[in-house]
Amino acid sequence: MTQGRLISLEGGEGTGKSTQAKALANALEINGHKVWLTREPGGTPGAETIRELLLTGSEEKWNIRTEALLFAAARAEHCAKLIRPALSRGEWVITDRFIDSSRAYQSVNGQLDDAEIKDLHRVGSNNLMPDRTFILDLPEAVASRRAAARDRGDSDRIGGRDSAYHQAVMAKFRQFAVDEPDRVRLVDASQTAEAITEMLLQNLSDLMS
Repeated sequence: MTQGRLISLEGGEGTGKSTQAKALANALEINGHKVWLTREPGGTPGAETIRELLLTGSEEKWNIRTEALLFAAARAEHCAKLIRPALSRGEWVITDRFIDSSRAYQSVNGQLDDAEIKDLHRVGSNNLMPDRTFILDLPEAVASRRAAARDRGDSDRIGGRDSAYHQAVMAKFRQFAVDEPDRVRLVDASQTAEAITEMLLQNLSDLMS
């Protein structure tokens, strides 16, 4: 059986992850792959319930450690119920966010470090890592404008955090690409949508054999 692959798309708010996840899934299906398109937090009924808890309400709703635990719980359910079964059948999974979002978003305030978040992932999801991660990179001002147009003034409790927070998150993402170049690829998201999709496909050619 052909090996299944897990591909994650990461980046800040408004960088086009959802658009590229859909385009990539379509392109892989045309090439004959069975593809699951999913997202985090979410992807399964239980994880979608946790998503609603995480993304709605006031900023003060959750302590940062509680927030990290909820993200880890949603991911554990996602991996157990959708991702691992699909991979075991030789299918591809394209997910809009995965563990690197937790690493970036939950560590920037200094209350949790990267090792602690990885520990949660090891316990909850048996340390499942993507075969390839694409980080869509845009200047924060451009990404912020796109996110504002998308949300129309109704951003979720994490997307609505201030500019300094989102700049720090993006800096974390960029560092992952430096530290883990075999898995993580930084993508210039200022190109046309079609050019970005083509670049993603080119950077998956080594996984398609």
